[in-house]
Amino acid sequence: MFEVIAIDGPSGAGKGTVARAVAKALGWSHVDTGAMYRAVAWLTLHLGSQVDDEERVAQVARSAEFQIDMERIVINGHDVTALIRTPAIDVAAASVARMPRVREELVARQRAYVAAGPVVMEGRDIGTVVFQDAKVKIYLDASPEERASRRAKDPAHDLSRAGEIGVVANALEARDRSDRTRITSPLTRADDAILIDTTGVAVHEVVDQVLEIVRKTPH
Repeated sequence: MFEVIAIDGPSGAGKGTVARAVAKALGWSHVDTGAMYRAVAWLTLHLGSQVDDEERVAQVARSAEFQIDMERIVINGHDVTALIRTPAIDVAAASVARMPRVREELVARQRAYVAAGPVVMEGRDIGTVVFQDAKVKIYLDASPEERASRRAKDPAHDLSRAGEIGVVANALEARDRSDRTRITSPLTRADDAILIDTTGVAVHEVVDQVLEIVRKTPH
């Protein structure tokens, strides 16, 4: 029995919704690794430090205690589920995610989650770095217009200017550029990842595609 389903892709491609639904269907755990970087960024700022200080952010990541499930993320006792979905944390998390020492700390945490049982893990480097040997690797993508529209309508994100698709699209483009050009663990599709274009496709159809891939994968 394989223990990891790796789901990668850019913001707005549907990773979170699909990963949670797949995990629920299989009875597996779900880990949103992007939320971990967001939580570290939030905690760093909460402690009065700057997110451009890699040594300090790495210390925060090293000492952080996470509680993660499908519904919420708690770091050091703070339920930050809603607090980390803001434009300010979007920017801070992008900065934190570029730091090699922070990624080293969190990747080690992410790999440890399989000890508790099989997991559907979503992020930007799950199939390329965190679990290179995962038997099921999915890369979700969608058109820039679709991703911006989804993010603008997503109630999980506190977007005060959500109605302005152009503003959201520019923010996503900046995040994509940051993720794809960072030195450590850039966002890219693993050679053996199956690409699913979610543009115009209903969530349940994407989930069914992933579950079919899982069913056909030798255990």
